[in-house]
Amino acid sequence: MKAIRVLVPAAGSIALGALLLPGTALADTTVSPSTTPVGGTVVLTATTCNPSSGDALFRVTGPDRDQNVRSTTAAAGGGLSAELFTAGFTLGTYTVAATCGDGTADGSATFTVTPIGGAAAGGRDGNDGVGTLATGATLLATALGGALIMGRRRRHAATAATL
Repeated sequence: MKAIRVLVPAAGSIALGALLLPGTALADTTVSPSTTPVGGTVVLTATTCNPSSGDALFRVTGPDRDQNVRSTTAAAGGGLSAELFTAGFTLGTYTVAATCGDGTADGSATFTVTPIGGAAAGGRDGNDGVGTLATGATLLATALGGALIMGRRRRHAATAATL
């Protein structure tokens, strides 16, 4: 009976970690180009959102913005996209976080608004989710280590009680 009290939470932790890790690896939002002059246009794309589950919602936050932009089209490579015009934006870096129509998060990306005649346009921001994946793996390993320590302590307590 005592083993069940340890094994059930440990098995639950392992199952939860196994379910969450692939989801964080697949979440992907892109902004293209990653640098645009004031008044330019960037294309926001939530690559893993399913168009049949509804529009994606892009939350744009930055120096002078906290606004939502709804997807307008299905992206050519899959997912949903929207165009954002940067007229009236303050110079600086903005974060775009996407949420799919079914409520699942699709990650985030950044873009920078520069003065007219500023830096050339780029591609992705380089955030590939490795940090999120590493955090999930660390939490999973910690849960397994805790379950192992609890199991050993209970076994030693049971042995000491029989002596």
